[in-house]
Amino acid sequence: MAEENSACAKGFVDSSIHVDVKDYYGKVLKKTSDLKSNACVAPAQPIPAFIRQALKKVHPEVTARYYGCGLVVPECLEGCRILDLGSGSGRDVYMLSELVGEKGHVTGIDMTEDQLDVARTYVDYHTKEFGFKKPNVSFVQGYIEALTEAGLEKSSFDIIISNCVVNLSPDKKRVLAEAYSVLKDGGELYFSDVYSSGRLTEEIKNHKVLWGECIGGALWWKDLLQLAEEVGFSPPHLVTASVITVDNKELQDILGDFKFVSATYRLFKVPKGATKPCQVIYNGSITGVEDSFQFDTQFTFKVDEVVEVDGEVATILTHSRFREDFTFQPQGGPHESCGVKPKAGTVDPFQLVLQLGKQQPGSATGGCCSTQSACCK
Repeated sequence: MAEENSACAKGFVDSSIHVDVKDYYGKVLKKTSDLKSNACVAPAQPIPAFIRQALKKVHPEVTARYYGCGLVVPECLEGCRILDLGSGSGRDVYMLSELVGEKGHVTGIDMTEDQLDVARTYVDYHTKEFGFKKPNVSFVQGYIEALTEAGLEKSSFDIIISNCVVNLSPDKKRVLAEAYSVLKDGGELYFSDVYSSGRLTEEIKNHKVLWGECIGGALWWKDLLQLAEEVGFSPPHLVTASVITVDNKELQDILGDFKFVSATYRLFKVPKGATKPCQVIYNGSITGVEDSFQFDTQFTFKVDEVVEVDGEVATILTHSRFREDFTFQPQGGPHESCGVKPKAGTVDPFQLVLQLGKQQPGSATGGCCSTQSACCK
């Protein structure tokens, strides 16, 4: 495992997009209020108290230099090894470092030296703030398209997170493939990103400001489903979504009728077709979600309630870190008559935000920009 790797991946070469992004996030943006869209606003949803407390302990400068489009905190983190793709100033790394505890470890990888300098400055500060005997974080300089070349070992992470970063890459399939490679069997890619309502025009994709604002590189959400399958992941499960607005007329005119959402998905590295549909009972053992565990938009597991799941979800639950948190029984078991049967099918994130009425996005993390402060800077 690479610890403080100051060199970028040797075999990977900067594209013009990488150069532009490093310049934008290293030199142009000095604080979150410099952003021109609310793509870096977290979905407006309640944050568990233990996560709020961890965020409050993050150093103010780390938070001020942080740009993300969601709050990427999956469940069941104690003792896990986590990788943050595009960790920036390190806000999520430090927040997660407390949640995994001293027996866990969080690695952040980023290609921008200015951001890494901020993150590395406060390693000792957070070690003391969290009451740890030694640091449980490390920061690596490298590219999210070349994780193994940056010194990260294959099959070495339980969870990979990413917060509004994958869209900044010109080769998203390679990002997913690299993530799949360094995940352990049963591991999860849990990430928040920006998605478009259709495939974007070349004019939008070539616009430096729109790309830097996490909009020009947005993937059509249906393409994510295809890329995930091609790489080997389980089908993406949508966790939450919120509307993105651009409060800048010049940029609005370029974007035309395209719409954008910030959406959080979870993808798992599990066997294909290995498990039959079954009934599951959540035992309430996951910190912060003891009474009810929202796995995605379709499955919410209430403690001691029987839920019928399809073979794909059954495979995820039996092969991932969640396997100890559920009791499994075959279909037709003693509780079949009282089993809850969630709706099946792919969820359109744009339909979801309409259903949830989230037309007005809001900041849930305190470290992201608001539509007022981000406007017309």
